[in-house]
Amino acid sequence: MSARPTADPTAAADRVGRSERRKDAGEKIRGRAQFAGDINLPRMLHGKVLRAELPHARIVSIDTSAAEAMPGVVCVLLGSELEHFDPYWGHAIKDRQILAVDRVRFAGEPVAAVAAEDEATAEAAVRSIVVDYEELPVAGTIAEAIADDAPPIHEGALRPGLFHGLGELAEREGNVCYRYRLDAGSVELAEAEAEAELTVEGEYEFPAVYQYAMETHTVVAEFGDGEITLWASCQHPFLVRAEIADLFNLPIGRVRVIVPYLGGGFGSKSYTKMEPITAALAWKAGRPVRIANRVDESMVTTRRHGMRCRMTTTASRDGKLRSRSVRLWLDTGAYADNGPRVCATAGDAAPGPYAWDAVHVDASCVYSNTAPAGSYRAFGAVHMQWIGESQIDELARRAGIDPLEIRRRNLLRPGQPVRPDGTGKPLDADLVGDVEKAAAAVGWDEPKGEWTGRGVSVGLLAAGAHPVSRANVRMEADGTVEVNVGTTEMGQGARTVMAQIAAQELAIDTDRVTVQGADTRFTPYDRSTGASRSTTLAGLAVQRAGADLRERLLKTAAGAWGVERAGLEVAEGVVRGAGREAAYPELIAERFGFVGGEVVGEGEVRPEQGSGSYAEGPVFWEICIAAAEVGVDPETGRVEVTRTATIADVGKAINPLLVERQDEGAVLQGVGNALFEEMVYADGVLTNDNLLDYRVPRIEDMPAQMTGIIVENADGPGPYGAKGCGEGAQAATPAAIATALADAGVPMNELPLTPERVWRRIQELQEAKSR
Repeated sequence: MSARPTADPTAAADRVGRSERRKDAGEKIRGRAQFAGDINLPRMLHGKVLRAELPHARIVSIDTSAAEAMPGVVCVLLGSELEHFDPYWGHAIKDRQILAVDRVRFAGEPVAAVAAEDEATAEAAVRSIVVDYEELPVAGTIAEAIADDAPPIHEGALRPGLFHGLGELAEREGNVCYRYRLDAGSVELAEAEAEAELTVEGEYEFPAVYQYAMETHTVVAEFGDGEITLWASCQHPFLVRAEIADLFNLPIGRVRVIVPYLGGGFGSKSYTKMEPITAALAWKAGRPVRIANRVDESMVTTRRHGMRCRMTTTASRDGKLRSRSVRLWLDTGAYADNGPRVCATAGDAAPGPYAWDAVHVDASCVYSNTAPAGSYRAFGAVHMQWIGESQIDELARRAGIDPLEIRRRNLLRPGQPVRPDGTGKPLDADLVGDVEKAAAAVGWDEPKGEWTGRGVSVGLLAAGAHPVSRANVRMEADGTVEVNVGTTEMGQGARTVMAQIAAQELAIDTDRVTVQGADTRFTPYDRSTGASRSTTLAGLAVQRAGADLRERLLKTAAGAWGVERAGLEVAEGVVRGAGREAAYPELIAERFGFVGGEVVGEGEVRPEQGSGSYAEGPVFWEICIAAAEVGVDPETGRVEVTRTATIADVGKAINPLLVERQDEGAVLQGVGNALFEEMVYADGVLTNDNLLDYRVPRIEDMPAQMTGIIVENADGPGPYGAKGCGEGAQAATPAAIATALADAGVPMNELPLTPERVWRRIQELQEAKSR
């Protein structure tokens, strides 16, 4: 990416740095906001999917006769009918069929689909389909999947997907589909571990977690005249477009993806999910089809990776960190989905942002007979930060050093390399100053009672994804402005922020700016919405487009007035200078000779050096810093989070209130991940696939005091020095809760910190103490 554009001097009041009202608030409050489930097309059918009940089985036969005979059923689709298309898809690894053909690899895998005139008929038809299975051995856990005698989940060579993006795809090692390693100082590692005065080692477990969003996966597809149109609840419309075109052997321009509002995403709607099945069903039916998942169906569509980890950290007695060695396994389920990138990000997060003498990280992405795992807010960092920070705190206790002090001594400083091997982007934040602010906000030095603990956590998240985004900003003849940018509004406030950036560049009120949703036929290309990249990269494209439009207006005025461009400026919707002034509509009329026409500015962000790959990056390191205070009831094991503080080190807060709301949401999700969220499997089958048995955070789970601290150093690569936020607090909060619980006397090696687990741990510690 090239340097940020230098904005022309304007006499306008700042539109950025203010908590402007959300652009989508009116539509959503009044119930007028349109989501994918609200789309109704003429002759549209309702689709339902038959899902496998077994986690691993060979398909012997499928009898669809009863379903096909039902009145109102238009068609039944099987995977065997799709063989003239590319039978496999997957953005990282092409390992997945639209519908299972010979074998099912997880309970919940789509086996058949029905399109009918109404939803009830489609549901009844699906239930009437009879499948005869031959059960196969199940690898339902990481341990079972990596065992020497593990049943193979896949055979044959791995095929890289369109967006693998992590270099050469090595050969599959049993059920390991991807491996990521970091090594720095192998000789020093051996010496540090042999000579260590203090050593902490342990085995840890992190459960599979569901990225619950109020809107489930929903797609409407229309397939006709060699063209597919999708209305989809997806975060990455342009990547979905490319994958659907590849799957159905169509030119990219013959696939159109339209994204209305999303009812939450959190990574669950990243990349391609239900679009292939819906498009294929519409192809066979010859009519538009809508498929809307139930919650239980979305829970087997995607989830967060479960993980096992072994970690060893060493230090000298004076608190100088020496080495860290990590071996981790991520359960990516039956298909890779985004597993390779999650694996690489977890590997990057494993060392933590500390100055080490030596580091070794070996991370594996493992197939299993469970539902596929993909992206979830701050993936990789959430998995690793609580483990690494727990070991830092344990070293501090053994050395007799305050946990905050050991971090002061060992955290990286600005400009130092983050990756131990020296590759990638250096640190661009003051971690010591940030963690001190968070600790102070939870009363770090205040007296605390028995069974009360305070903890901090510090980490980094490789953020930004591939730096490719385009935007255009169009001014109509009346001076109103339309921003076209591909980032998806899913509740985070993207449309509001884009409007503020455009308004800032053009010196107009945000009320004069409209931001459209993504439509791949008309919206400029944007790589994706995720990895905290929207403000940083799409926002930078909007800034550049706004600056380009402003320049066109200034040049129009200069030409019309016969003056030099250098003496002109924009201010409050006018161009002025050389003793003259004209409102934007007057200049547009001057440019075109009548009241009409439009002026369009273009903006582009792309890699300026190298390819923009993950290995060369990231675009920026998102700061994952939090502090927490907890109380634990030793009689029940119940943990209560009483205070939290998070750091949003954002460079420049375009809209401070949105930054605060992002971090508050991340904290609440972090509380859920830390204390009670867990997908429970028995022999590969999910047993708590509903919102009664699977507990999501509620308002009553909010800490009594939540402090969000915004740090602005204008040091980000985005517009006005901004960098993204909203994920760091999700990674930092569970880690801070875990370290706070350890400070209260109950160190834990497994999440979530349920009352039963905590109570059992208290009993173990008390028994050990009494011996």
